[in-house]
Amino acid sequence: MIPSHWIRHHRREDHELLGYLRPVDGDPDQFVPVTLFGHPLGDPSEEAPARRRLDRTGLDYLAQDWLLSLPDHPEPIAVQIVEVTPQRMRVQNIDYGYPHANIGHLFVLDVPTPDQLRPR
Repeated sequence: MIPSHWIRHHRREDHELLGYLRPVDGDPDQFVPVTLFGHPLGDPSEEAPARRRLDRTGLDYLAQDWLLSLPDHPEPIAVQIVEVTPQRMRVQNIDYGYPHANIGHLFVLDVPTPDQLRPR
């Protein structure tokens, strides 16, 4: 579940939730802009630059392919995001080289996903 101390960031025009500002431990003036599922979008910065980063990125990251690390497979597999909530996300397999699940198989992940997902 997304921690309650992360700061929600909404797009000004339509109030769509774009991601969060994750406070940096030990430095109350620094924040990491993160996706709806907690993946960092940039380095720590002050609040205004972190918010600008979320505004520039928007929700484009939801449409891109991601690599999912699984314990039963040595290489990450290609997936697409299907749904994200503050508690969990669903991604679908798009990797023809993954023998343990069919194309379209849904994986349910807890949010935030610390090191399980990375951009493809």
